Amino acid sequence: MSMLDQVDRRIIAATQTGLPLVEKPYAAVARSVGVEEEEAIARMQRLLTSGAIRRIGVIPNHYALGFTANGMSVWDVEDEVVDHAGPRIGALDFVTHCYERPRHLPFWRYNLFAMVHGRSRTEVLDKVARIADLLGPSCRAHDVLFSTRILKKTGLRIAA
Repeated sequence: MSMLDQVDRRIIAATQTGLPLVEKPYAAVARSVGVEEEEAIARMQRLLTSGAIRRIGVIPNHYALGFTANGMSVWDVEDEVVDHAGPRIGALDFVTHCYERPRHLPFWRYNLFAMVHGRSRTEVLDKVARIADLLGPSCRAHDVLFSTRILKKTGLRIAA
């Protein structure tokens, strides 16, 4: 899909901060952009399939759920195993983000990052220890960078 029409743009603008918290969210979106519910659903599916939008999903507020200790665990993993290790770590239920990044030697040796959430720093450190066990000897070093405040919690936004 190379171009979005005005209805597509209105649907994206209406949903980019989340679906309405009502019994029939797609019907509410459809009403707000002036189309039938079935058309809104079909357009959202087309936008998803084409890659114009990446996903439709729930994003819980982990702070409101009591997960206030958040640590970005950083790992110096052997380059030969990082492609195999990343998906295994990303699949853990307490990891919300897991990705590879280039090293910047001699200042930054870490090439694998995994965001870990817990109700306390001790809980986060226990979970990081589980990741270390999972990585085994392929991990040469790791650290945890704890969040101290939220600076931004939104992605790219487009205007209708």
